[in-house]
Amino acid sequence: MTGLAGYSAVITGASRGIGAAVATALAEAGAKVTLAARSEDKVIDVAKSLEASGHEAFYFPCDVTDPLRVLDLVRAAREAMGRIDILVNNAGTASSSPLGRIPLIEWQRIMDVNATGTFLCTQAVWGGMTDQCWGRVVNVASIAGLRGGKYISAYTAAKHAVVGFTRAMAAEAVGSGITVNAVCPGYVDTPLTDETISRVMHHTGKSREESLNSVLEEASQARLIHMSEVTREIVRLCNAGSDAPNGELVVIDGSDSE
Repeated sequence: MTGLAGYSAVITGASRGIGAAVATALAEAGAKVTLAARSEDKVIDVAKSLEASGHEAFYFPCDVTDPLRVLDLVRAAREAMGRIDILVNNAGTASSSPLGRIPLIEWQRIMDVNATGTFLCTQAVWGGMTDQCWGRVVNVASIAGLRGGKYISAYTAAKHAVVGFTRAMAAEAVGSGITVNAVCPGYVDTPLTDETISRVMHHTGKSREESLNSVLEEASQARLIHMSEVTREIVRLCNAGSDAPNGELVVIDGSDSE
C-alpha cells in the first residue's frame, strides 16, 4: 500500500505492540513517521528497524501525560517531518482490581495515560491540522469502553472517555478537512495482554492457557485479535481521500475469521 506517500504521522506508544505495528503499517503505506514512547531504548529500536527498511522514521521520548513533553514532541515532529498530517493516539495502560482495591493514584494513572494523553496530543496537533485544512486523528479505544467488564472499572472509564472524546471531536471537525475516528478492539495479541494474563496467573495459580481462556471467556471473545486486524483498520481510517470516515467507532472483537 502506498496511499499515504507524502504524508506525515505521529504515533504514540510506539515502542511495542499495536503502536510499533501501526508505525510500520503507515510507513509501508508511504508516510513519514515519528514514533513516541516513554521507553526511549525500545522506540529507537523500532525506528531504526524502519530506517533500515528504507522508510523515513524519527523517534522522540514522550510521556503523554506531561503537557510540556507533548508540546516538545509535536514541535520536534514538525521540525523533522515538516508538518503533522496524522496522529494515532495509541499510548495506553491497564490494570485490573475489584473496585474496593483500586487506590486513587492508580485510578488517576489509568485515566491520565489513556484519556488525558489522548486529549493533550490531539489538542497539540489540532491547530496545525486546522491551518492546513487536513488531518487524520485515530484514537485507540477498546471494546471495554463500549461494554465495560469485570474488575476493569478504571480502564473502562478511561476508554469510555476516549470514545466520548472521539465523538465530540468528530463533530467539531466537520467541514474542517480533519477526521477523528477510533478503533475499539478486544484483547489483542500484544505485550499489554500478556501482562493481563500474567496478573491472572499470579492471582489464581492457573496456567497461562487457562488464564488466557478465562480472560477471553469473561470478555465473550472467541480468540485473541491479531495486531494486523487493528493496524489494517487504522490505516483505512487514515485514508487520504475526501470520502474518509469521520466519527466512526470500529469494533474489532475477533468474531470473524481472519
